[in-house]
Amino acid sequence: MHAAPVPPGSVSIARGASPAAPEGELLARLRRGDEAAYEELVRAETRHLLSVARRLLRNEEDAQDAVQQAFMAAFRALPEFNGQSRLTTWLHRIVTNAALMKLRTRSRRPEGSIDELLPHFLEDGHHVDQFSEWTLPADTHMLRRETRAQVRAAIDRLPEPYRAVLLLRDIDELSTEEAADALGVNANTVKIRLHRARQALLKLLKPELDGRPVSAGPMN
Repeated sequence: MHAAPVPPGSVSIARGASPAAPEGELLARLRRGDEAAYEELVRAETRHLLSVARRLLRNEEDAQDAVQQAFMAAFRALPEFNGQSRLTTWLHRIVTNAALMKLRTRSRRPEGSIDELLPHFLEDGHHVDQFSEWTLPADTHMLRRETRAQVRAAIDRLPEPYRAVLLLRDIDELSTEEAADALGVNANTVKIRLHRARQALLKLLKPELDGRPVSAGPMN
């Protein structure tokens, strides 16, 4: 099987989306070097990948750049794609990695340990602070106009590995396995980071959410 050539020039980020062909058929066309298939893939996935990159980077220019880099990297690596995961999951991982790499190289203030944001306990095992139960995921709170800005600001304060897991699981609604695949870690690491990220987010949001029925949710 011959490697599919990378389309010349940079990838043009599509503004809209068109119906995607069945993945197996689209992948076969991509492997044959069908330029129309490349265009279909870009149109079908750009909106979602831009959303992922924007949430991680919080900068439009950087997000556009990360998505373009991700498509070019995917086109080059297509011959090595083994099909064990969905093509869309593979692309999600590539754009996530591109965005995380930008975060690592971006000049920014040092981020502290998440430990200071986690609940503290008394010797008898009870919380030092009184917490309400959190039964709703972060994205549900983001839909509420009165708390959307506070939630986004609180998520931005989480250290990078925890912010990424929270975004992938609670905002993008990926499964534990999909998030692990996207981040290149094992499922147990995702569960631990997600649990700690939810606890930290709850503490950060406590002033805004006092009196509301909320819970950190299951580690699933």
